Amino acid sequence: MRGLLAAGAAVAVVLSSGVAAHAAHAAHAAPAAAGASSGYAAAFPKFKAPKPFGATLQSDPKHDFTKGIHSRHDGILRGRITEIRGDVAEYEPIKWKKGTETEGYFVGPPEGDVMAYASRVAKDVVYLSAFGCGKSEAGMTVNRNTGLGNKRCPRSVLMKRDGKPALITVYKGKIVQVQEIWTP
Repeated sequence: MRGLLAAGAAVAVVLSSGVAAHAAHAAHAAPAAAGASSGYAAAFPKFKAPKPFGATLQSDPKHDFTKGIHSRHDGILRGRITEIRGDVAEYEPIKWKKGTETEGYFVGPPEGDVMAYASRVAKDVVYLSAFGCGKSEAGMTVNRNTGLGNKRCPRSVLMKRDGKPALITVYKGKIVQVQEIWTP
């Protein structure tokens, strides 16, 4: 338990120090590179990744929210999966809000805002967890330079988890990669 707390404190210090800028820069290449160059089966283009701890909600100017909940356009969204029904995941954009008593936390769209999407989860989705693949989520499986998950877990684990901040990659209307963002 002490080791986990110490590791959490170390990551919090890294994220709040000047290294955070380097981590955010390194994260731009990490998600696409994870699917393309590390031997994972997913085949999707490299998309420009948002800063994992960005302070604005990402928009999708081509998305028409008046036509009901449907898939986001191709790209990477800093967001969280809010619900999974069958093989469809609902998700929303999130942003980092600096805290006064803590480092900060992620927040979604304001109450009443309908910025939500729904996409099928690809059968060969790349799920890179920051908390391990076990039920207890006790292990920290994160790249210390980026704060992003690096433990490949099966699709079945992803389908049982929701609410975690992540970089969600959508390609051709399907979620093809979910890379969790570790937060203390």
